Amino acid sequence: MQITDVRHFLVHPGRGKNLCFVRIDTDCGVYGWGECYTQSDRDLQITAHIDQIKRYLIGRDPGRIKAFTQTTFDDFAARRGSMDLYCAVSGLEQALWDIKGKVAGMPVHALLGGACRDRIRVYANGWSGGAGSPDELGVKAVEVVERGFSALKFDPVPGPWRTFVDKDVEHRAIENVLAVRDAVGADVDILVEMHRRLAPMHAVRIARAIECAAPFWFEEPVLAENVPALARAKRDINIPVVTGEALYTKFDFREVFEQGAADIINPDVCNVGGILELKEIAAMAEAYFVAVSPHNFNSTTVGLAATAHVAATMPNFLITEYFVNLEELGREIAREPWRVVDGYIDLPQEPGLGIDLDESALAARPYRPFPIRR
Repeated sequence: MQITDVRHFLVHPGRGKNLCFVRIDTDCGVYGWGECYTQSDRDLQITAHIDQIKRYLIGRDPGRIKAFTQTTFDDFAARRGSMDLYCAVSGLEQALWDIKGKVAGMPVHALLGGACRDRIRVYANGWSGGAGSPDELGVKAVEVVERGFSALKFDPVPGPWRTFVDKDVEHRAIENVLAVRDAVGADVDILVEMHRRLAPMHAVRIARAIECAAPFWFEEPVLAENVPALARAKRDINIPVVTGEALYTKFDFREVFEQGAADIINPDVCNVGGILELKEIAAMAEAYFVAVSPHNFNSTTVGLAATAHVAATMPNFLITEYFVNLEELGREIAREPWRVVDGYIDLPQEPGLGIDLDESALAARPYRPFPIRR
């Protein structure tokens, strides 16, 4: 079996960012789908990488997945990584696993050692947009809980992402967290997202002020690239600290583990290097008693499927991300969309990733640039 074609599809969901899907075809008629992480101004850069990496795939055996990722890093990238490169590699790697599972007649999780669980817990994200006050945020949070989610995540810090902020910003962030806790009650898990935006002094002050709300976690309080600063902040924060969505490959996570800089990591299967890389990072984390909660700012289709298959095999898996504002798009483009029931998705048992996309539906939502962020 040989790879005959590689194609990409940039899809405009109407909000957030363009989504990037890849399809790999073979001379046996078996094809595979993958998804690449994108950002609203960093999407065409990723498809440019796919177009160039395609030369390293055509004519190759799709079953030699590790050889592909290593060759891409060593020879195509000359061992110089970047977010755009790893996003492209991740989607292509997922598509190869999809093909491998279909050829074997087995779901991908079975090829990775078998499942540790039959369903995957998810938390809701993408629900808080448009809330202009703590009260409005609380109302939106209740609506999410009424949809069956038992965990939800949001960024409580108002305004643009800046390292240093005034006390009004800190106070508003604290009020937002307390309002959500008051609205949803004690039994719902609230996950607080900081987006790496703050200096440690601000992040620590906010964390201490919201301890009474018992957040499930405190995500990315400072830039992950400064691991010593992250470790110092973690020592002063009495809420489980998360990092990892902006780290790529197992090499970036090594120092986080060695310095004890996080309780939980959240690598993204669509930018970390793919399915096998995510599994290997999770195995490293297990040895340091660090839990894994994969980031998934991707569609509720292929990206979610790839995440679920890997998460099912992790003994240290905790929970993963589900963007409710992309759910409608997922129902449009997937031939058989996945469903969340009581905050969980059932583990697929179909060969490969267990998800297929409708190319005509993808074409109906062509690429459009988003406005400049100010």
